[in-house]
Amino acid sequence: MNTESTKPSFLFYPLLLISPFFFWGTAMVAMKGVMPNTTPLFMAGVRLVPAGALVLATAIISGKPQPKGWQAWLWIALFALVDGVLFQGFLAEGLVRTGAGLGSVMIDSQPLAVALMAWVLFSETIGLWGFLGLGFGIAGISLLGLPDEWIMNLLQGQVSLDSAHLGSDLVHDLFQNGQWLMLLASLSMAVGTVLMRYVSRHADPIAATGWHMILGGLPLFALSAQYETEQFVHLDASNWLAMGYSTIFGSAIAYGVFFYFAASGSLTSLSSLTFLTPVFALFFSNLFLGEMLSQIQWMGVGLTLISIYLINQRDVLAEKFQSMRQVPISEALQLDQSDAPIQETAQLPVKVAEQD
Repeated sequence: MNTESTKPSFLFYPLLLISPFFFWGTAMVAMKGVMPNTTPLFMAGVRLVPAGALVLATAIISGKPQPKGWQAWLWIALFALVDGVLFQGFLAEGLVRTGAGLGSVMIDSQPLAVALMAWVLFSETIGLWGFLGLGFGIAGISLLGLPDEWIMNLLQGQVSLDSAHLGSDLVHDLFQNGQWLMLLASLSMAVGTVLMRYVSRHADPIAATGWHMILGGLPLFALSAQYETEQFVHLDASNWLAMGYSTIFGSAIAYGVFFYFAASGSLTSLSSLTFLTPVFALFFSNLFLGEMLSQIQWMGVGLTLISIYLINQRDVLAEKFQSMRQVPISEALQLDQSDAPIQETAQLPVKVAEQD
């Protein structure tokens, strides 16, 4: 009876573990599908404020303490500015100009920036595998962010600084393709990740997450009211359903599940699964939106995913590599002392067989 009762939870555990990354990846696809009928800042606000209210309600129901003191609210306000206004603002504006899958890859490259900032601010070691991941990441982001013609001309040695096309036109194209806005969103998310370490010193992480989503979404609504028009005039029922999915599942539930596993000590498993978010986004953006990547962009995707894995798993890889280097030495010493007679007797049957 005990085995049968624990079996379902064991079977559903992997699905629950990957669910935040599935929700984040598919939410990008849902938002991209709605984008032609709404405006980016309005959609960013819709994704944040209701989700923040849900997260905050969950924190209150579960008895989490609310922030107290000016220091706690100051850190939450800074967290809201960076991880709310800037991150969601750059994300929504970038999503207008690029695909959901490609944008997700750019955003999820933020572990590279987090590793660098943690190295500088907290003296955390990056190590050989970390620096190798950074190298792959820079190469991958370059292939994703730079126009294909730049890369082809560079490989063919046809880059000319006097070329008019390399001047203002290409610089304009560089910032219109949306990848660099997504990179700014990634950097904002990375700074927010580092800020969360300071926020958690003064407030409960779940309560702070809910408040920062609300406080970060309100300025987006204000900016939308000031600079955007017809935010919801053209939205139909399917569009509202998609926005509701990105709000409830892509923000509130995804954050809730993520923090649940983070609090239970599954940080290593979570960090190793970060690369699944762009994988889900790439798959479903191709399936539902028909988005296609060039060969150069696919190479960039591959290098970026490798870099994310190396950065997140650098400590695990370093330990495994160190153990692989140490174990053969001890085994070799044991073989020299005890296995030589066994090897000699093992050769006798072979010699007899040859004589027969």
